[in-house]
Order: sequence, then structure tokens, then C-alpha cells
Amino acid sequence: MNREELLTEISKKAKVTKKDAGQVLTALIDTIQMTVKKGKKVTLVGFGTWESRKRAARIGRNPQTGKEIKIAAKTVPAFSAGKKFKELLMK
Repeated sequence: MNREELLTEISKKAKVTKKDAGQVLTALIDTIQMTVKKGKKVTLVGFGTWESRKRAARIGRNPQTGKEIKIAAKTVPAFSAGKKFKELLMK
């Protein structure tokens, strides 16, 4: 499902225009991104949690040459599915 298909479904279920659904979706995504960027968690009970996680620096290998390379530490976004979401997929 792409963004347009998602907006169509949201507008049908919420009985709002696609434009309004788009504004709400954009606001939701922006809010989640900015909150996670600040190092905080966003939790929607039953759906899931977005958070940032730190990855330590490590040694890797160049797959073409086999030579060791240093991989820098970094912070990455992460999503963990909630209990209800997981159960829905197991049915």
C-alpha cells in the first residue's frame, strides 16, 4: 500500500476528505519523527512503539575484498510492534 492508497482508506473510514486525511497523516509522521529525534519514545498502545537506538562502533568486512573496515557508531530509528498488532498477524 502506498501513501495515496492509505489516504483513500483513511478518508473512507474517518469520513473526511483526502486532503484532511493527508494533513493528519503528515502531522502524525512529523510528530513521531521529531519526538524520536529528540530521543523520546512514541507509544500507541496495541499498535507499537517508535524509538531511537544507539549502535556501537564495530569492525566489519568489505564483502568484495574481505578487508576489515571500521563502522562508526550511530543512532538509528526502531519500531517494535505492540501485542495486539502481533496477535493480529498470528491469526
